[in-house]
Amino acid sequence: MDATVWLTIAAVVALGLAIAAGVLLVRVFAARRLLLDAGIPLRDKALFWVAVIYTVSPVDLIPDPVYLDDIGVLLLALRSLHAAAAAVRPGATALPKPAGAKEPDPA
Repeated sequence: MDATVWLTIAAVVALGLAIAAGVLLVRVFAARRLLLDAGIPLRDKALFWVAVIYTVSPVDLIPDPVYLDDIGVLLLALRSLHAAAAAVRPGATALPKPAGAKEPDPA
């Protein structure tokens, strides 16, 4: 294969990882309402801010063209925050039902 092909493949992979990191960052910010909940431990709230700071900081475990470490930190923050919310208030992180959804028949 030509060097141009490898460069194109690398650019597509880097773009895909950047998009995934951006989507996860948006999901972390959407979960910020959980930060206002008094029952969630401070450790999980701090992990949220550490994930955001790590994602935008220029210091990385893996150089920036590869966003695997950023994605991993954001996933860890999301899972930790949602697990803490579920432990404090069961159903707190459940998705709302669609407007026309019916309950299944128990029969």
